[in-house]
Amino acid sequence: MKWIAGTIALLALGLVFQLSLLIYAMYVLLGVLLLSRVFTRVWTSGMEARRFTADQALEIGQSVEVKVAARNTGSLAIPWLLLEDSLPRDALTQSPHHIQAEGARLAVARLEAGETKVFTYRVQFLMRGYYQLGPLLVETGDVFGLHRRFRVMTEPSFAQVPPRIVALEGYNLSSRRPIGEIRLAHRLFEDPTRLAGVRPYQKGDPLNRIHWRATARSGQLQSRAYESSCVAGATFVLDFHARSFAGPAAVGSAELAAVAVASLANAVCLMGQQMGLVSNGRDAADRIREEGWRADFLTRNDARARAAEPQQNTRLRPVVLKAAKGENQLGEILAVLARLEHTDGQDFADMIREAASGISRDTTVVAVLGMVTPQIAVALGDVARRGLLVTAIVVSMEMEAVPDWARPPDWAALLLAQGIDFRVLNSEEAVGNLCAEAIIR
Repeated sequence: MKWIAGTIALLALGLVFQLSLLIYAMYVLLGVLLLSRVFTRVWTSGMEARRFTADQALEIGQSVEVKVAARNTGSLAIPWLLLEDSLPRDALTQSPHHIQAEGARLAVARLEAGETKVFTYRVQFLMRGYYQLGPLLVETGDVFGLHRRFRVMTEPSFAQVPPRIVALEGYNLSSRRPIGEIRLAHRLFEDPTRLAGVRPYQKGDPLNRIHWRATARSGQLQSRAYESSCVAGATFVLDFHARSFAGPAAVGSAELAAVAVASLANAVCLMGQQMGLVSNGRDAADRIREEGWRADFLTRNDARARAAEPQQNTRLRPVVLKAAKGENQLGEILAVLARLEHTDGQDFADMIREAASGISRDTTVVAVLGMVTPQIAVALGDVARRGLLVTAIVVSMEMEAVPDWARPPDWAALLLAQGIDFRVLNSEEAVGNLCAEAIIR
């Protein structure tokens, strides 16, 4: 637009002063500018692109091949075309790197009518996350570089990478631990597979409960007595507020918290017990559904600026997976952990108060925290006073593995004052010992 405005201004100047050479040159330049706009519009409107990479669930360390094809469906050749497939900039540049790209995801080509340009590259996933691969940014223009047009093409694909699962040492049925089988303050349902003995018949006992052999021997109706089910499982309450993980080790501590939840959930699943998840983080899939991924870019610089612009991530409703058993439930928990993002909205104390009424009383509440404040400690104490068994795992890679209990840190005193059991987690190696050590009380 600036070129056209300048050309018209010079043309007007030439007409005023009767400068025939300037007038002729400006007519030619104006014609070139108008033709370049027409041709670039025709070239970009005749472009089609296709992505061959589908959504995938991967593991940390795995890589995927991304293949994109651009085709000129128009009747005119395109003198030059710039194709760039976008990847999350933060994941590529922040330390430690979340992903690593191998190969060229930027291609320059000249396409004849009906010709197709295909380029491929590989992406290796180094950390947990939900990664957007694409869309494709297409740029073309006239041969003089006077006018350019941009198009965002192909829907992106998404790669879902759950946190690493660490095998837990010393995880046995008889050990006293914060998850799994525990003694509860209230009675659960009886387990008909665990016969405890016989007792005299009581009014209301169903016929299938009567022990006929014992009745024949004693001459009086006898009913089977079953053991009460004392297997609870666990509901993991993960604090993923941005303020909870601060400092130089913030990224590592947050990832360690996700690893701890994934490892404990896997252990509970292997025992055949129920597990649930509550978090104040935001599900990246929900964010994309609400905000979308498309944007109308005016220039390449504008495209990059908008892609790099941080979005405010406020969430006032916790992510909740109600407690259930089975590998499908474990898969759901791992998928949510893969997509979980930090939020600036609901803090942990408000979240646990809101979600406490929906947490199964048959499960242990395992709070995974990046920091402990008086508000968090009081909120956990309130949950414990409602009759639920609560334990806390405090995660920080800057923390000592075994604090000086002669002079306990302030956060420990806050939890102890509320009667909350807790453990300290400062490395991935320590995750394996979560259930092998004695619980601090």
